[in-house]
Amino acid sequence: MYFHEAETLERGKLEELQVQRLKKTIEQAANSPYYSEVFKKNSIDPSVIKTADDITKLPFTTKDDLRSQYPYGLLTQPLDNFVRLHASSGTTGTPTAILYTQKDLDTWADLMARSMYSVGLRKSDIFQNMSGYGLFTGGLGIHYGAERLGCLTVPAGAGNTKRQIKLIRDFNVTGLHIIPSFALYFAAKVREEGFDPAEMPWKVALIGAEPHTEHTRRKIEELMHIKAYNSYGLSEMNGPGVAFECLEQNGMHVWEDSYIAEIINPETGEHVADGEVGELVMTTLTREGMPIIRYRTRDLTRFIPGECKCGRTSRRIDRIMGRADDMLILKGVNIYPMQIEKIIMGIPEVGQNYLIELIKEGLMDQIRVKVEIKEEYFIEDMRALQGIQKKIAGMLRDEILITPRVELVQHNSIPKSEGKAVRVVDLRDEE
Repeated sequence: MYFHEAETLERGKLEELQVQRLKKTIEQAANSPYYSEVFKKNSIDPSVIKTADDITKLPFTTKDDLRSQYPYGLLTQPLDNFVRLHASSGTTGTPTAILYTQKDLDTWADLMARSMYSVGLRKSDIFQNMSGYGLFTGGLGIHYGAERLGCLTVPAGAGNTKRQIKLIRDFNVTGLHIIPSFALYFAAKVREEGFDPAEMPWKVALIGAEPHTEHTRRKIEELMHIKAYNSYGLSEMNGPGVAFECLEQNGMHVWEDSYIAEIINPETGEHVADGEVGELVMTTLTREGMPIIRYRTRDLTRFIPGECKCGRTSRRIDRIMGRADDMLILKGVNIYPMQIEKIIMGIPEVGQNYLIELIKEGLMDQIRVKVEIKEEYFIEDMRALQGIQKKIAGMLRDEILITPRVELVQHNSIPKSEGKAVRVVDLRDEE
């Protein structure tokens, strides 16, 4: 079984465990060149931690800090003790690299197995990982978790839709890991290949790696005839398996015996009240080789107040609503791309894809939203199309407070990616 006793610890006991592990984490981190200097500068040692709230006495760590220490400045042990690394692409500058000891990998696999167990997957399931492998943590992280749980694991990787369908059918795959935007595309391709998604063997899909709305999740479930569960992870905290939904589908449980989660005001750095949206800050508690303390993820979410019906006592975070650095400012209005997706994906006539383009209209910045329309609605009756166009523009105006240009396009006309979807394109320098 992969239901850990820590998942139902009384809150006080859980915080005692966090304090114990945070002190050990500080001791370990002090062995790294980076944190050794930071702790000396701020006169920090484990004695400053007496309660879980005392984590606020520790300084934040940012992505720029990680980049400045590339490649080995955060390691707490000799390089010979490390057995794997994952890294960001680094296509636009210095990448970030995360290195793991064997114990770190074992801990990560256990957390991932626990996550999969929480959504109903068991040893008897056959699991297909439709994620890219390599430096991206979503491939190997989930693969090792599935094997740790005991599932027969199919390392299909990304792309090659026909092969994915054949593997699912031939081996009666019951569990999938798939990126949300690709799931919408994949459901359409299954039908194009002549198969009814309702007759496919799958039962459970793990979706994550990119922000998505509840409407998108429900659309995936409807199109694929599957239960889709949201997850959260980031390479700085190992990768996937940081927080996961349970069968209730009402927020993602943070595995608080391995992480401390905080939500702060991005501007002030102060904690926000439960239920209020802010920036997620994460601290590792069980990683020995490269612990990271108070990492500013830039991801926007909130703690969900109250207890979960599943009985787990760990705090839950809401789905990621975007990134603090993804905010668009047009005509003095703050806009997050997820606000636009929330509206678009809830409209019945809309298909599986959309694209937000930032353009120039004269000297003014403007948003153009290209929206794929389902084939049955994309007809020659211009009045009908204009009605859909006006409805979408009006609903978006009510949400984002400015009126975007809405362009309706045919089904499957917007280019799709088998990796993370590109949802925003800045064309202002081209027009």
